[in-house]
Amino acid sequence: MKPFIISHMMISVDGRIDCDMTEKIEASQVYYDALDTLACPSQMMGRVTLQLHYADGRPFHAHDKTPIGHEGYRMAEKAEGYTIALDTHGTLTYSGNTIDGKPLLVVVAESCPKVYTDYLDTAGISWIAAGEKHIDLHRAMQLAREHFGIERIALVGGGHINGAFLAAGLLDEISVMIGPGIDGRKGMTCVFDGIEDKETNPVLLDLQSVQRVGNGTVWLRYIPKH
Repeated sequence: MKPFIISHMMISVDGRIDCDMTEKIEASQVYYDALDTLACPSQMMGRVTLQLHYADGRPFHAHDKTPIGHEGYRMAEKAEGYTIALDTHGTLTYSGNTIDGKPLLVVVAESCPKVYTDYLDTAGISWIAAGEKHIDLHRAMQLAREHFGIERIALVGGGHINGAFLAAGLLDEISVMIGPGIDGRKGMTCVFDGIEDKETNPVLLDLQSVQRVGNGTVWLRYIPKH
């Protein structure tokens, strides 16, 4: 069994998700108020978002490349909610063991160097290793539910992690807040991005609710059609 997983994003009218941009078109508190409504004690982010906003800026350099080589986990602290970091190869370091007041839980692949999980152990940071060369999202989420008691997760950044969970069929709800503004800059990441499949096979959605909030932001909630 896996947690209930919601993608929750603030975007511009053209679907871009750069935080510096979205904060100029809508107050960030509008986004966080909606996140509270979704009642997800745990939030998950990808490596790029973490590196931009939360990691301490010193990349991890493995002096020994020997991989973990097997599925595993370690709970450094039991909590009602976690900040979950997806970092396939173990590249980020942190100045503490919490983000936004919640204990860190780092998810890596089994090919990640073991010295990285040794670093996490020393730093008091929980971790999960699942998947040989790439993170097995299905298995990682099963382990998060089974061993950490995580029942609800909000994906809060960025576009590639949203795309990966969408492609894996792991999203139970999509929460999109469309702010009253347009980005338009070339090359900016969209709310769902990075899916390798070139076929035109959109994921169809059922609209559950529409709400106007903040300074003209439209909050849409969908569930995927199965």
